[in-house]
Amino acid sequence: MVVTGRLALVAAAAALFVTFVLPTWPGVLLATAVLVALALIDIGLAGSAEHLEMSRQPLTTVRTGRGIEVELTVLNRGSRTVRGRVWDDWPASARAVHRGHDLRLPANTRVRFHTELTPAYRGDRVAGPVTVRLLGPLGMAGRQTRRVVPARLRALPPFHSERLLASKVQRLQHMEGRNTTTIRGQGTEFDSFREYVVGDDVRTIDWRATARASDVLVRTWRPERNRHVVLLLDTGRVSAGRVGDGTRLDAMIEAALLLGGLAAAGGDTVDLFAYDREIRTEVRGVGGKRLQYKLMHALAGVTPQLVDTDFQGLMRTTLQRARRRSLVVWFTHLDAATVQEGLLPVLPVLTRRHRVLIVSVTDPDVAAATTRRTGVADLYAAAAAENIVAEHALARETLRRTGVRVIAEPPALLPEALADEYLELKQTGAL
Repeated sequence: MVVTGRLALVAAAAALFVTFVLPTWPGVLLATAVLVALALIDIGLAGSAEHLEMSRQPLTTVRTGRGIEVELTVLNRGSRTVRGRVWDDWPASARAVHRGHDLRLPANTRVRFHTELTPAYRGDRVAGPVTVRLLGPLGMAGRQTRRVVPARLRALPPFHSERLLASKVQRLQHMEGRNTTTIRGQGTEFDSFREYVVGDDVRTIDWRATARASDVLVRTWRPERNRHVVLLLDTGRVSAGRVGDGTRLDAMIEAALLLGGLAAAGGDTVDLFAYDREIRTEVRGVGGKRLQYKLMHALAGVTPQLVDTDFQGLMRTTLQRARRRSLVVWFTHLDAATVQEGLLPVLPVLTRRHRVLIVSVTDPDVAAATTRRTGVADLYAAAAAENIVAEHALARETLRRTGVRVIAEPPALLPEALADEYLELKQTGAL
């Protein structure tokens, strides 16, 4: 049972009546009886929530930071009109707006309520119960119940670097010679013959084909296709470090999504594993237009785990799932402990079977601290930052000497740097 402010106003009026008109115990009993009667009549005429059928879309997806409306459908199966209010409950991180809705629903009628959600961080949000408060025609009292209506909101990664994808795909098409430009297709896979034009490299002339034809013919090449790319995301404790406006894992996901979209456009298949001591999520053997959708859904709920990464287990998992030679893109951190105790013991095994590319996120605040020396406190911070920079430079050089390529950039530059590295590997046939 619930009461409203309207009943409180009537109670105040009854109190004034008793005070000034009938200040006796019979007056009190009369006023109380009237109030109770009005409340009971209102509750009796309020209708029942049992006759209301509610439904929501089971899964709604939206990019993090963008708004979307979720729909709550209410159907009145009863024989009388119901009045009241409905609250569509969502977690605070969903940033729900206009959750409360006025309800006036005749019999056998359906109504749809819309609540706007703007999630601030990726991941799944499970909807809370729907609260229904039904009031009588007097608006003084009624019934309130809660109904569980299953629904989820999945906030996909924001993927800000998607704006770079079109230009990188266009560059890939130029490499393959699929666009009409002055840039000829390059790569390592034979594509076709064409007539020689002034400016072509004479080393591309095919003399056997020329002997069989009336014109001088040159070979055209295209980048390798149908290759295999494995994306490894280290979700251990180092991925939880704050870098810029997010975590290292957020920056890794941005770069992985851009590389995945570019690899799909380049005709390659992609596997993805998020691992610390066990696989947190995986996407296997996907290419083409479905890849971007699969990657975003798989990475939506991945969070850093406050445990040390099992590098031996990660290596075994990679070797079990990547049977043929692949480009292994390993997203991790390049501090001294990670390199010496985690990467160096397992990299020789991986590099014998795969081409390995290490990708690390650097902290722009650390780089900025090396140049800020206006006071004594800044000098200490600059010295510590210089030590970190030198440590990471030594780690990169150590990895390069083992034949592993390394990309270390701040979050804003990492996706593009990784995409350019992939295009270079694609063009030179190093995949």
